[in-house]
Amino acid sequence: MNSDTNKLIQDLDDISILYVFSTLDYLLKDVRVIYLRDVEIPIPPFVSIDAKEGDMTSVPRWISRILSEEGLIEIHDEDHLSYIKRALNRERISSNHVLSTIDPDFYVRVNNYLRNIDEKERESLIVSLNPFIVSRMQKIVKLSSSSPLVPEIEEKLSLEEKILYETFYEKTFNFKKLVLKLE
Repeated sequence: MNSDTNKLIQDLDDISILYVFSTLDYLLKDVRVIYLRDVEIPIPPFVSIDAKEGDMTSVPRWISRILSEEGLIEIHDEDHLSYIKRALNRERISSNHVLSTIDPDFYVRVNNYLRNIDEKERESLIVSLNPFIVSRMQKIVKLSSSSPLVPEIEEKLSLEEKILYETFYEKTFNFKKLVLKLE
């Protein structure tokens, strides 16, 4: 790595680094697409697409974005807004001390969706997301102040929230050790 890349990585905290890698992982995953025209893209050994209008195949998400912007394909992905609203609703109806389950890449998916909608929709969704995030953070703080991360909790958290939980637990544990003179 060059010095600029090293500096960039050194300036990131653990959650930011994890988020970057989670985003890359998300972009590398395949998504179903339908070709709106004949497409031939030979870039060996990385990409080789030879499809006819109407064909349905899977391509990595990063490629689908480019092809979609060029009007060559239609992406057939799940309904992101419904997916997000289901997660918001599950969290809203869960009790004060119970975390609802979200996917490990939930926030990456949310940000991907936010990037692709108009400003008015984006603002509205962000307003809805704020109480969701506050609720989850409050629960993570409560749980992490009394217990290390256990599998039953870990499976309910996004990748970023796992780091947050572990960080809160470590800081809380160190604080207790300091003020209670524990060894």
